[in-house]
Amino acid sequence: MGSSGLVCALLLAACCCCRRAAGVPGEAEPPTPESLEVEVGGTALLKCGPSHSQGNFSHVDWFSIHKEKRTPIFRVRKGQGQSEPGEYEHRLSLQDKGTTLALTHVTPHDERIFLCQAKRPQSQEHRIQLHVYKAPEEPTIQVNSLGISVNSEEPAEVATCVGRNGYPIPQVTWYKNGRPLKEEKKRVHIQSSQIVESSGLYTLQSVLKAQLVKEDKDAQFYCELNYRLPSGNHMKESREVIVPVFYPAEKVWLEVEPVGTLKEGDRVEVRCLADGNPPPHFTITKQNLSTKEMEEKVTEDNGLLVLESARKEHSGTYQCQGLDLDTMESLLSDPQELLVNYVSDVRVSPAAPESQESGSLTLTCEADSNQALEFQWLREKTGQLLQKGPTLQLRDLRRDAAGGYRCVASVPGVPGLNRTRLVHVAVFGSPWMTLRERKMWVKENTVLNLSCEASGHPRPSISWSVAGMAHEQDQDPQSVLSVLNVLVTPELLETGAECVASNSLGRNTTTIFLELDSNRTAGPSASTTSPPARANGTSTEKKLPEPESKGVAIVAVTVCLLALAVLGAVLYFFYKKGKLPCGRSGKQEITLPPSRKSEFVVEVKSDKLPEETGLLQGSAGDQRAPGDQGEKYIDLRH
Repeated sequence: MGSSGLVCALLLAACCCCRRAAGVPGEAEPPTPESLEVEVGGTALLKCGPSHSQGNFSHVDWFSIHKEKRTPIFRVRKGQGQSEPGEYEHRLSLQDKGTTLALTHVTPHDERIFLCQAKRPQSQEHRIQLHVYKAPEEPTIQVNSLGISVNSEEPAEVATCVGRNGYPIPQVTWYKNGRPLKEEKKRVHIQSSQIVESSGLYTLQSVLKAQLVKEDKDAQFYCELNYRLPSGNHMKESREVIVPVFYPAEKVWLEVEPVGTLKEGDRVEVRCLADGNPPPHFTITKQNLSTKEMEEKVTEDNGLLVLESARKEHSGTYQCQGLDLDTMESLLSDPQELLVNYVSDVRVSPAAPESQESGSLTLTCEADSNQALEFQWLREKTGQLLQKGPTLQLRDLRRDAAGGYRCVASVPGVPGLNRTRLVHVAVFGSPWMTLRERKMWVKENTVLNLSCEASGHPRPSISWSVAGMAHEQDQDPQSVLSVLNVLVTPELLETGAECVASNSLGRNTTTIFLELDSNRTAGPSASTTSPPARANGTSTEKKLPEPESKGVAIVAVTVCLLALAVLGAVLYFFYKKGKLPCGRSGKQEITLPPSRKSEFVVEVKSDKLPEETGLLQGSAGDQRAPGDQGEKYIDLRH
């Protein structure tokens, strides 16, 4: 055989081999399959030929080709379809008059070539490449909670990203602060792997490793999954995470809270801070004013000194020391001055001021402070501002000037910083009482608390004219309140009770009259009366409301008017007879006819007691002028 014959033989053999490899002996290589895209769980419509073809589909065979193996799955005879036994037996059906084969419940395992072979009028084939897609679940990210040291020589694990149940395998991209990361030798390394689930879906796991620096302490990392669906390209992002970054401290400093001017009583925090992570071990020291040495202060927390109620002794120079336990390097902060402003030891001289009536007093206030002070004087019981300045002048003192005076020492530049001192001024005098007489409505056989208050200097003592259990309470250094516990008896109703206050300069009394309250609703078995409040030491007796009803009041007024009319007529009669002399004081006797003698006596009293126009004085002031009877009588019995 010549060389040309050998070449022809070789070409013929190669041609035959190619035809056998294509699976169709004696024919050319098949055309490119038609592409069909379907999502997992959907239905794939497999058309036996292009939509414009006019073939006869009454005799068709369908095959699936997987790994170059052709497997019959469906046949059509005389327009009737029949599934072949196997994995597609229950998921195939004919549509569109036999031109389309529907495959339901598509899975990733269905991604293969499907072949339609029609026998009439002539043999023809159509191939369909089925592509299956499934979006992965939302990616999850797990940060390295143990942290990364900037001293690490190799890239360390930052975070792990997982995308589950996707098809085909999605692509992962890592981001730091919104910028994509790429592989970088000895700096960034991305290691990805995938797992094939029994469903045919993929689970992707990607680990980001990087060498971080101090500036990455607040960096935000996240991963992105890119995947394709029949509708196009899509992506899903994970949440952002921050990985702990460990780096040594370069600076240590002190902070004080609250910021600004401090005063005694404030809650103050002295805190050590550093720019390292984790922070070093802190020690807070304060300079000893005597030795000038720095002394360590005891702290409950690392680097935190709490002064619950700051005092002036807390003022001074503080410093913080930080010790890195890994490198054993020590850093020292700059010294910081802490100033606690204070006002202390407020003093008033004289400490126990006293004066005679009409006398004068000078009170002087002093205090200690690290700032300039302002002084004010207030009246304790009223809060009235009396004077500004350290000195208070009291002139022409009266009894109502006795009592408490408060000196207030304050620092104008530090709001809320002030201290006070209370001093009691005493004015010499006999006991001073609010009322001379008082009336009470009571129930018989009930327990009654009688109260009586008196003031004076020296401090008075109180006694009672009736027996009972009494106890005293100091209202202030010059005032006392006595409460007497008694049982209301007929004798007590008749005599009443007298409260006697006395000191070395005199005595004074208050009489309490008890009247039976038969018309009032019965109250509790014990009742209490208290003295009315004093205003500048003077008071006027308040009349108690009478229990009579309106009808009783009208009858009483009528009787009074008739009695006055009779009295006026009698007086006028004797005046006309010339038997009624005028212009004399005291008791006057009027001669009556025998038939009118011993019928009645009319008593006329003054409406007000002389003491009600001013302060009630002691026994020395109780004496009346000669001839002042206090009451006037007209005796009509003669």
